[in-house]
Amino acid sequence: MLEILVLYYSRYGATALMANQLCRGIESVDGATARLRTVPAVSATTRATDPEIPEDGPPYATLEDLNECAGLILGSPTRFGNMAAPLKHFLDSTGSIWISGGMADKPAGVFTASASMHGGQETTLMTMVLPLLHHGMYVIGLPYTEEALHTTTAGGTPYGASHVAGSSSRPSTLTDEEAELCRALGKRIAGIARRLSE
Repeated sequence: MLEILVLYYSRYGATALMANQLCRGIESVDGATARLRTVPAVSATTRATDPEIPEDGPPYATLEDLNECAGLILGSPTRFGNMAAPLKHFLDSTGSIWISGGMADKPAGVFTASASMHGGQETTLMTMVLPLLHHGMYVIGLPYTEEALHTTTAGGTPYGASHVAGSSSRPSTLTDEEAELCRALGKRIAGIARRLSE
């Protein structure tokens, strides 16, 4: 089985909802399975104090998860047009994998959620793309052959899946188009990983 790593940070749950839809898309591809991982929150004044295993949700990501995956999909809420600090903190620890080329020639994609319609989704997606390019990964987006890109009135971009979460601290629900685009991205990454492995 080819494992596709879905690695995300979610503060209020919207990005986690997207991650679950991405996993559904991945697992719709024969021979592919999703490995769901998250990262702990960070603090400006102390080292991480979270337990090694979270109280709920998926396990925290390790460097081994990156080495073992056949593809990667990164997700983060939008923070002023940038990825959230916890995901950046984890990516900053991947220098040894960069040196070894452990992620080179693997397919990758990105996804995000923002509070507002024009909250910096596309720039956030691009900030996640930059480390993927440095790792030598093949960055995969969503082509306009995906009908939901033409009909969405909320999230969804050719750069990756996105969601307009609103300003509530409670998880929102994905629109039909947002969920469809998440599944399409997961399916696309898994399908490309399968073709690359042949």
